Amino acid sequence: MPDLLLFRHGPSAERDPRRWPDDTERALTAPGIRETERAAKGIRRLAPTVSHVISSPAARALRSAELARDALGIRASVELWDELLPDSPAAPILSKAAEEISRRRFPMLVGHEPTLGELVGYALTGDEVSLVRLGKAGAVQLSFDRSVAPGAGRVDWMLDRRGLSKLRR
Repeated sequence: MPDLLLFRHGPSAERDPRRWPDDTERALTAPGIRETERAAKGIRRLAPTVSHVISSPAARALRSAELARDALGIRASVELWDELLPDSPAAPILSKAAEEISRRRFPMLVGHEPTLGELVGYALTGDEVSLVRLGKAGAVQLSFDRSVAPGAGRVDWMLDRRGLSKLRR
């Protein structure tokens, strides 16, 4: 059964155009790093077979992806997709993820809201509507019976960072 894991970046600094004229450079906070590490260790209990991690190039997402990769014991580098940048449409992401999954791989995609919520909606209904809102360092696992296609998915589980952190023990 094809699976896809979505992970929202961890808690980051507040938007500040003076400090980060390019918002993609905004970083995780120190507490955000700790919370993201804990959440990623919880994901390891729920999805130990994740094959690789793909991230938005935004600094906060990339750092979250690296923390997740390390917690999952994945040695490969984090792959970057511009399709996962903030406010990107869901359809191209699902299409590209389908290619990954067709190679019998189980990817984790690390990105932003509202894109990830819209991706869940697209996978479940075929419409790019946000059905869920992932909190920072929250995750959702989708599965597809046969092929990865709009409207063909279902949610296996969804947890916020606190729920994931409790599983890390």
